[in-house]
Amino acid sequence: MSQTVSAKICGVKSPADVVAAAQAGARYVGFVFFAKSPRYLTTEEAAALAADVPLGVAKVALTVNASDDELDRITGAVPLDMLQLHGKESPKRVAEVKARYGLPVMKAIGIADAEDLPQIDLYSEVADQLLIDAKPPKNADLPGGNGLAFDWRLLAGRKYWQTPWMLAGGLTPENVAEAIRMTGARQVDVSSGVESAPGVKDAGKIRAFLAATEAQDA
Repeated sequence: MSQTVSAKICGVKSPADVVAAAQAGARYVGFVFFAKSPRYLTTEEAAALAADVPLGVAKVALTVNASDDELDRITGAVPLDMLQLHGKESPKRVAEVKARYGLPVMKAIGIADAEDLPQIDLYSEVADQLLIDAKPPKNADLPGGNGLAFDWRLLAGRKYWQTPWMLAGGLTPENVAEAIRMTGARQVDVSSGVESAPGVKDAGKIRAFLAATEAQDA
């Protein structure tokens, strides 16, 4: 019997994005606190959006190499359910953030080839969840949300880690079903794959993405 696939819509920027994600069945929405991203939100904007997120949908803050001061400001202003560390944070830093804020921590891990896979086991010892993403190109402005996928075959046969994990990187309504079949992922994350332009979510694409994941539950 198959398990339900949960989806995270990352980079929501408007009340309409939140409504579209929730109505389509997303289990998580992501607020981006990285100034270089077209999906960037101020704490004031994120706090206003958080008020619109219905119960049962987890609110995740995406940060990149954030200092304690930055995280203090974000967590003090926005009601959150999880912190996502999407930079080069060490396992020690992940543990520090968990201890300081008392929130579950999701650590993003960039994958380009098999040499990157040991990081999954390393971070699974300290993070509450893992986000397995495509490694960004060298000198890329964004650590994620680049619309790039990695070779999903690298994860084939490795369905069960110590820690819950989420597949990300280049997912779209058209390829997410294949990605789920190839990797065994029970959670998926999408940002640019459900946009009509950078930072502009498309409600129709969000619905199509969730419908494609739900087809894997049958």
